[in-house]
Amino acid sequence: MALTDEQITGLEEKANDIRISIIDIVEDAGSGHVAGPLDMADIFAVLFFHTLRHDPKNPSWPERDRLVLSNGHICPVLYAAMAYSGYFSVEELKTLRQFGSRLQGHPHRDFLPMLETSSGPLGLGLSQAVGMALADKIDHGLTSARRIYALLSDGELEEGNTWEAAMLAGKEKLHNLVAVIDRNNIQIDGYTENVMPLEPLSDKWRAWNWHVIEIDGHNMEEIADSFEAAKSIFGKPTIIIAHTIAGKGVKEFERDYRWHSQIINKEKEKMALKELRTLGGKIEKE
Repeated sequence: MALTDEQITGLEEKANDIRISIIDIVEDAGSGHVAGPLDMADIFAVLFFHTLRHDPKNPSWPERDRLVLSNGHICPVLYAAMAYSGYFSVEELKTLRQFGSRLQGHPHRDFLPMLETSSGPLGLGLSQAVGMALADKIDHGLTSARRIYALLSDGELEEGNTWEAAMLAGKEKLHNLVAVIDRNNIQIDGYTENVMPLEPLSDKWRAWNWHVIEIDGHNMEEIADSFEAAKSIFGKPTIIIAHTIAGKGVKEFERDYRWHSQIINKEKEKMALKELRTLGGKIEKE
């Protein structure tokens, strides 16, 4: 079902609120990752406010979808989406990376039980998601409405574990598994195609018997449509290659791999927040 204009506007506002919070909390923490969280805000907005079957008031709801964040370093976007959807207060976002906080620099399930997994070491998330999808298929066959969503960075595709998981998912025909690649073309050391070329990326996934969808990762309609299309695929898992702009929303940060994890000072925070506020959203911060 196509998004209405009102839904698109609402999702864009949510995404911008998430971006504003990312800048705010990473600067407060004095460390953290920026480019990936900013460019994934649109996808997280669609997931948490349109696509996911979840209940913030009942995080352990047995019928919920599962979301696995493999590239755990982009957790500011996950935490912000969770806070705005009601899993915990928006005020708690300000504790990011502080001693004793539930919001660690990489998601930790012991501290935040509503998370499905702990993550940090890159390349493991798809294997975890494959295990969940396989277990659900064994338990419920084709009758389960649950989807397992795995979010991956493009840089972590250099990890061999990812491809082992991809092969197994294709072999087991895990129709209930949907993976999303943040194809922003950067990693901490530079541009992916200079460090370890990934192209032709879509052909690699097709070779392992995945259904491939390529989208503009900042187009709300394309994002929502890709998740909806994945529900109609049987006999194979789906991979969504989301072409994104690293640092999306802040011109100085965009497409610059140095903002993968560069520290935001007060001056940069003020500049970034001023720019993001011009794009809309409902929250205001001093």
